[in-house]
Amino acid sequence: MTHDDAARHPHGASPAGPGGPAAGGRHLPGHIEAALQRAGTAADSAGQTWEGRDLSGEGNPLHNFDQDDGLADPGYTAAMDGLRRGSGSEEDVIAALATARVFVPVIATLGEDGIGEHGFTEDKEADMALVTIKAPDGRSALPVFTSVAALQDWHPEARPVAVYAPRAALSAVDEKSQLLVVDPGAEVTFVVRRPAMWALAQQRDWTPSYRDESLVGLLRDLSVAEPAVRRMALSAGSGVACRDRSGHVVPGGGHGPELRLTVTFGADIDPAEAKAVVGRLQAGLSSTKEFAEAVDSLEMRLSAEA
Repeated sequence: MTHDDAARHPHGASPAGPGGPAAGGRHLPGHIEAALQRAGTAADSAGQTWEGRDLSGEGNPLHNFDQDDGLADPGYTAAMDGLRRGSGSEEDVIAALATARVFVPVIATLGEDGIGEHGFTEDKEADMALVTIKAPDGRSALPVFTSVAALQDWHPEARPVAVYAPRAALSAVDEKSQLLVVDPGAEVTFVVRRPAMWALAQQRDWTPSYRDESLVGLLRDLSVAEPAVRRMALSAGSGVACRDRSGHVVPGGGHGPELRLTVTFGADIDPAEAKAVVGRLQAGLSSTKEFAEAVDSLEMRLSAEA
């Protein structure tokens, strides 16, 4: 991505010369002055010459993004359009992310400062920190953005780092985040839940829990030991959907309960017995590895036969 001179120097202003004031007579901070002292020299801050260096191509680990225009991935945009129209699904969105470039926001934090060779205070060490956010339920989430514009609208001081979405998912796992949040604050914010995030990180296909037939077998095995239970059924939870900025419902990308388990008892079920059964079912499900890995969040609905 490239930025023209107007982007580097807004409103046509030019940086001040060494030791001089910026446009309008304002003196620049010392660490900026020090950086300007080195601007235009034949070497970088480590003394390595610029001559003959090429930052594009195979020598750069980010060479896949040499010609990146900073716009949203067309495949992801198409998948989101399909989801909003009702012709697509959450699976389509995750599948599109599997090959999409996204931008991870990082912020520079000062680790140590000191006096530079020109006598100005400057950064000696600076750390680049990933930005994480908190979901409404308190869980840690890693925000990612489909375009540079979306990231800058969300946090003007954050720097965009281009990565493929599976790599961003790996970073989220490494940061102990449970969610990947795509385009927070944009027209539509899509939450990638933990099971889908893990699938992205492992570069494998993902099936949402409310469509996962393997979970039906687990429920069947648990119900055998509960004669008071007549039926158990799985469906999409109340938190699967989200709303766009204008308030329209989008059938996916939500952060609330993902899976609903409806338990139907006989008409003469005693409330105390129903409570005990529910407790045993919850314990059985939470101790089952396959269920814990496939399900992000569960809500239960109880009913009785008429």
